[in-house]
Amino acid sequence: MPPHPVDAVMAHQRAESFTRRSIKTALKDRLLRLAVSMVDLTTLEGKDSPEKVRALCRKAIHPHDRPADPPIPSVAAVCVYPSLVPVAKSALAGSSVRVASVATGFPSGQYPLDVRLRDVFEAVAAGADEIDMVINRGAFLAGRYAEVAEEIRQVRAACGPAHLKIILETGELETLDNVRRASDLAIEAAFSAPGAPPPGDGDVFIKTSTGKVQPAATMPVTLVMLEAIREQWFATGVRVGMKPAGGIRSAKSALHYLVMVHETLDESWLSPRLFRFGASSLLNDLLRQIFKRATGRYQSADDFAEA
Repeated sequence: MPPHPVDAVMAHQRAESFTRRSIKTALKDRLLRLAVSMVDLTTLEGKDSPEKVRALCRKAIHPHDRPADPPIPSVAAVCVYPSLVPVAKSALAGSSVRVASVATGFPSGQYPLDVRLRDVFEAVAAGADEIDMVINRGAFLAGRYAEVAEEIRQVRAACGPAHLKIILETGELETLDNVRRASDLAIEAAFSAPGAPPPGDGDVFIKTSTGKVQPAATMPVTLVMLEAIREQWFATGVRVGMKPAGGIRSAKSALHYLVMVHETLDESWLSPRLFRFGASSLLNDLLRQIFKRATGRYQSADDFAEA
């Protein structure tokens, strides 16, 4: 595919401009709750245990046990390693919260393809609603684009009914030109997977980061990825989802991202069906801001369980 050169100076200036938008009080209250509903709570540590996942699922369903008007929504998903998918599936039964699982050799993406595909098959069989895959950045940076695209196609086919989020690990891609090329490649490959149903709105996401590499999500990187999504939407009428992940910790930053999404795409993307935050630490600040606006004072940090 021909590359789409990115004007890095303009991308940074445009991204910075979204931080200067004024948001009215009533809209801010709505957007804070909307942002809560877009969070993917994640635990991806070597010490993960069934009880830790169950506790995370309880918080996902009821982010705060204090009554609020309007109520605090559940988050979008809980993301765990494949071996813990059955635990999360059981804990979230009957709720609107989806189960996501990292697969395909997370976070390196360097495992043999048959191992990565088996990861996907097993996670989906265990009940995962969403698969977060990582591309092989070594292959991409070496210019082996066809290899990367074929791996994405095979993972997309292996997902079956599960939705696919394609992690680019933008902190390792070095330039915004590479971010745009990887975004285009990922979308095109997912849309051409043999044996997979044609993607509908939100069936495929592109995602910035694993959260294991710095820098993770940034507004210029996310803007470039949103522009790739916009081009696919104009060409096919299908909406690809977007997930910035890692480094978004404050409610203020989350609102800046929502402004950018609205102005780059349109209001239809302001839904967990099409936009997510991969930022577990963000949830508590969103809650603090919601209760601050309701009560006039900040809650103690002890009032919020760790996500």
